[in-house]
Amino acid sequence: MITLRPWRLSDASALRECIATSPDLTRQVGTADVSSVEACRAFIRDALPNEASAVNFASCVDDVPVGNIGISSIEYRHSTGWTYYWLAAGARGQGIATRALATVATWAFTEQSIHRLELGHRVDNPASCRVATRAGFIVEGVERERLRYGTERFDVETHARLATDATIDFDPLPLAA
Repeated sequence: MITLRPWRLSDASALRECIATSPDLTRQVGTADVSSVEACRAFIRDALPNEASAVNFASCVDDVPVGNIGISSIEYRHSTGWTYYWLAAGARGQGIATRALATVATWAFTEQSIHRLELGHRVDNPASCRVATRAGFIVEGVERERLRYGTERFDVETHARLATDATIDFDPLPLAA
């Protein structure tokens, strides 16, 4: 069963496994130390918060985390937020990220009174683009050299979804907020 729930410190070994089996995820965690279970425990505590300005949910298969879906930079005056997602390599291609993104967007619109959610992905990541568009996020443009990983810069395609956009047909995931 696929579910979304807040991260727990006890998920540290699952997070370590996600990173270890998906070398491309090191970009997602930046310079954070995720080299051990203890370091992953600190990462969960410090970088995957659930607070007023940011929420993160573990995307789980049978209650074992295989990814993350989050919203940061939540700004209630303008009702906006920035959403992001990642999955371990072994969980990709099953629609989990799309369903997680659509579920969290619906939750943000209905439960958090967010009006606009934005996201961006490297232009060399077509899989992330498919996730965004299938979850109802509309392409808005390209930001040149927006991201830097190491010494390399990447263009980012931005997408957004509004609470007033047409609803999409999807099978929502159970979400424990």
